[in-house]
Amino acid sequence: MPESEKNVKQDPIIQLIVFRLGDEEYGIRIEQVKEVTITPEIARMPKTPPFVKGIANLRGDIIAIVDLEERFRLRPAEVEMPSMSYTMAIEAKEYTIGIMVREVPQPLSIPVSSIEKAPEFIQDINIHDKYIEGIAKVDGRIVVVLDMLKLLTPSEIMQLQPKAESSAAGSRTKG
Repeated sequence: MPESEKNVKQDPIIQLIVFRLGDEEYGIRIEQVKEVTITPEIARMPKTPPFVKGIANLRGDIIAIVDLEERFRLRPAEVEMPSMSYTMAIEAKEYTIGIMVREVPQPLSIPVSSIEKAPEFIQDINIHDKYIEGIAKVDGRIVVVLDMLKLLTPSEIMQLQPKAESSAAGSRTKG
């Protein structure tokens, strides 16, 4: 018995922030989440994909707000986002985005060994779907672990980035 306990102790633990999309639970590694806040007021943006709800001011930073239920087509069309939702700010090297969720995301610590690689058929459907890091099985729950840094395609990132140009354009029109 002590032999197996040693093995358990050596298994590294990772911390996830777990949230619901549709009826499923998803997790993001805690180091990819900058903060969780009540969703601020969102300004719609023209020419953005439908899952981009718009932009919001989050502590002085203008970030794109993304609805993953819509991105992943997990929500029936007739179900609206509730009037109060939460936003997780996700920080990547080139951008920060906000992910809208219905309920307060919860922290969860799990051993790395409980995350299984996503089945190949899921990964092969679309070349861009490499954002599924794996499937965690925890106490009868199934949590899909996402790599948020691979979530958006390069063209989607480009659509979310006019913020640097727009501030430059704004200063030109004032002068």
